[in-house]
Amino acid sequence: MTKREIVIDNYHGTDVADPYRWLENPEAEEVKNWVDAQNDKTHSFLAKYPERENVKEKLTKSWNYPKYSVPQKEGEYFYFHKNDGLQNQAVFYRTKDLDANEFEVIIDPNTLNEEGTAAITNLAFTKDGSRLAYGISVNGSDWQEIRVRDLQTGKDEPDLIKWCKFSSIAWNEEGSGFYYNRFPEPGTVDSEDESNYNRVYWHTVGTVQQDDTLVYEDTEDKELSFNPSFSDDYRYLILSVWKGTENKSRIYYRDEQSDEGFVHLLADDDGEYSFIGNEDRLFYFTTNYGAPKEKVIAVQLDNPGKEHWVDVVAERDDVLSFAQIINKQFVVCHLHNAHDQLSILDMEGNILKEVPLPGYVSMVGLSGKKTATSMFIGYTSYLVPTTIARYDFEQDQLESVFQQSGLFDTEGFETTQVFYPSKDGTRIPMFLTHRKGLELTGDNRVLLYGYGGFNVNLTPGFSPSQRMWIEAGGVYAVANLRGGGEFGEEWYKAGTLENKQNVFDDFIAAAEWLIEQNYTNGKKLAIMGGSNGGLLVAACVTQRPDLYGAALCQVPVIDMLRYHKFTVGRYWVTDYGNAEANPEHFKFMYKYSPLHNVKDGVEYPPTLVTTADTDDRVVPLHAMKFAATLQAAYQGENPILLRVEKNAGHGLGKPTVKIIEEQTDMYSFLFKTLT
Repeated sequence: MTKREIVIDNYHGTDVADPYRWLENPEAEEVKNWVDAQNDKTHSFLAKYPERENVKEKLTKSWNYPKYSVPQKEGEYFYFHKNDGLQNQAVFYRTKDLDANEFEVIIDPNTLNEEGTAAITNLAFTKDGSRLAYGISVNGSDWQEIRVRDLQTGKDEPDLIKWCKFSSIAWNEEGSGFYYNRFPEPGTVDSEDESNYNRVYWHTVGTVQQDDTLVYEDTEDKELSFNPSFSDDYRYLILSVWKGTENKSRIYYRDEQSDEGFVHLLADDDGEYSFIGNEDRLFYFTTNYGAPKEKVIAVQLDNPGKEHWVDVVAERDDVLSFAQIINKQFVVCHLHNAHDQLSILDMEGNILKEVPLPGYVSMVGLSGKKTATSMFIGYTSYLVPTTIARYDFEQDQLESVFQQSGLFDTEGFETTQVFYPSKDGTRIPMFLTHRKGLELTGDNRVLLYGYGGFNVNLTPGFSPSQRMWIEAGGVYAVANLRGGGEFGEEWYKAGTLENKQNVFDDFIAAAEWLIEQNYTNGKKLAIMGGSNGGLLVAACVTQRPDLYGAALCQVPVIDMLRYHKFTVGRYWVTDYGNAEANPEHFKFMYKYSPLHNVKDGVEYPPTLVTTADTDDRVVPLHAMKFAATLQAAYQGENPILLRVEKNAGHGLGKPTVKIIEEQTDMYSFLFKTLT
């Protein structure tokens, strides 16, 4: 039994106990010992599953295939990432001929530390392709350091840029330096501003960071963040301005040759704006202003008022995912019932052609310059790993690159999409992937996955773990819950703040539908989700513990009353609310907060909670306090386990060896408990 202490906070007249607050200090020896004991308990349980090594062997085999990123053309070379199969990190290569299969290593992060936890997290080339600025993150941290590589000599310059998180890099046209955004050097500001006060700097190549020039800051609103970029002609420096995860942004700009301040072009906090490109002083943006499902607008800098805006790509019934200008045309991706469709339009917004993609796919990459006559695309599905293809605009043809076809059998499996009613009657889409000819006996193992938050689109994607699951006869189900962005701004808002319960209702309804339709039963149904999806799983476990045979709760947000006090938690207030500052928020957050809704005497399902000791996005205290609370309240035979990965973060850059080990534990847990 985990030690309890008397800690009580008063929220707007309500006393709330927090007996495991001592677990919030990860550096305390007592906490480290507790974590070790929890890991020992978990590993002991999983070691008793006789098929664990067989699961690991199958996962390793499923993972062992070449994985490529979408190439991008810079100078004379094509650049791309490739993982041979089981490498801890993908290697960054270049070649002049993609068909030659002769690749030059540019950066191999596997050589940067012995643990394989150093990952490439940022890339920015000069216009002529002679230099590369790249970011490296270690142990899954969101923090990164930026270095500069001379691509002609293959060696790094002495430059080192620190204190970067969610940073952008914007080289000037000459390649002599770049703009970037970062947080303050620790110790130079108040502690609360060290990961809060974002500013833009100019760095000249070959100089030390201490000599960088401050370009922009907002001392009146330190929670704003700034991502610099350049217009197509390098004439204008553009700042994309954002706060947290709010679905709004601003656009500032200034003439690169001017000493004048930034012009606040789109700064009314009335929508989200993303810069696409420009023709002289005509700027193109995607926006949700007046268009919940987004559109492309043209804004003339000399007449920037809304009354002068031109809708170039009008809002459709389907959500606009993104738009780029390639071959002097718009390449536009729309989300149709949670899967992607790609089309090409002229600069007046007239549809020219649809790019022939397979059904139920997601776009995972698109590259091509404004004047290029071809582009590279990457797409994936639940049954097929990422396919890389070159599209020729003149020939209207897709041609496979890297020859990856036939890696996995698709004939014996299928993905279908169904729509089911949620508690309030809203129709929710769900993808089902399984063997063809599946019999609806009510006795199939089903793994139900969800997220439902932050305007994130949950679209088809391949996973070696899910492949192993369906090969073993299981069903993999993905529900597209409210709170995501699959159907636009209204769908997203219907799952935030006081509407957050809709997300949990949608997920519970998915589980009920799968049982009612005889796909499975309560003993064979597992639920899984990570981060915000971990909150989803935890809330559904506490609200409907009778409905599931197992739960996988990954890197979850759990303590909804205190989450905003740690690392980047304050960014999420626009989705979740702030129970400390707002009494109305406290009411609905306290009502569903998983940590505060665990009850004694309830039969909770077998539950595996996972986290990582260096996760600086969703700090591990959430998972640890939840596991301790569940273990104290439930004294039955179902396992309530905690798995804490060492030297790992929220998932960013996790090495393959750690991924396979974690997935082995998770799926062994499922196979063992879903009896």
